[in-house]
Amino acid sequence: MRNPARVPQAAAQGHLLFLEEDAVFQKLRGTTQQKLPMDVLVLEDEKHHGAQSLALQKVKGQERVRKTSLDLRREIIDVGGIQNLIELRKKRKQKKREALAASQEPPPEPEEITGPVEEETFLKAAVEGKMKVIEKFLADGGSPDTCDQFRRTALHRASLEGHMEILEKLLEHGATVDFQDRLDCTAMHWACRGGHLEVVKLLQSRGADTNKRDKLLSTPLHVAVRTGHVEIVQHFLSLGLDINAKDREGDSALHDAVRLNRYKIIKLLLLHGADMMTKNLAGKTPTDLVQLWQADTRQALEPPEPEPGSEQNGLQGPSETQQEPPQPVPAQ
Repeated sequence: MRNPARVPQAAAQGHLLFLEEDAVFQKLRGTTQQKLPMDVLVLEDEKHHGAQSLALQKVKGQERVRKTSLDLRREIIDVGGIQNLIELRKKRKQKKREALAASQEPPPEPEEITGPVEEETFLKAAVEGKMKVIEKFLADGGSPDTCDQFRRTALHRASLEGHMEILEKLLEHGATVDFQDRLDCTAMHWACRGGHLEVVKLLQSRGADTNKRDKLLSTPLHVAVRTGHVEIVQHFLSLGLDINAKDREGDSALHDAVRLNRYKIIKLLLLHGADMMTKNLAGKTPTDLVQLWQADTRQALEPPEPEPGSEQNGLQGPSETQQEPPQPVPAQ
């Protein structure tokens, strides 16, 4: 089941993975000695924490603070009733959505392209969905496998964004369907990360390997589970892929689903026969990960024990001067 709210979320996530990779990498590395947009650490962060969108967090941070009940009551009276208040809020939300969509829309594509198209412009067009730029570059003899310094091709970029027409054009001109970038990710990995089932099916029909591994030895199934795209997971399971395939840390897709609390995906994996007792390199089964998660939650909810000497700060605690409770008198 695809949630419509996830479509802009996936697009925002894909946009950040390409245009804000450097910021994510620097945050994880804590250093500015060498600027790399995305490293293995970013894949590990996706593995352990799932997909994150800084743009969506920014939008959430701009949400209005909820007013007090008195303010709401006054506003209802001033506006003329609760129905008018609801309509007013709907209009405000609509304006915010339109402003956010307008800020993300690429500039319009020119009617006619004169002169040669640079490689950087070609790769950027794959992200922004500018078909005319792609066609002009390929018509001038440009290689469809042109890549950037991170070995990321236009096929990778268009797969993440879900630009079907551009993907078909690139494949028609001989783009390598399993071209691996510096993280050994193929276009199939990026399509799973972007949540585009139709792209997955297109790449598969052109001979893409659905069991290809990246630097973490993660399959596309692993990536789809971590990023929470249920339809893609269901499609892979229908193909009869190895449901218990393990990555570099010995984690199966079920390990990842339990760790990230992907409830629907957990049910899907179990219904298709995922092994609940398989162990990763740390010796943990998916069931063990549930128990560890419950233990961490219980520990977080338990009140902290008083530290020695806390009575000096006015806190309750053991006191040396505290009188002992009276002892019962033995019966004569």
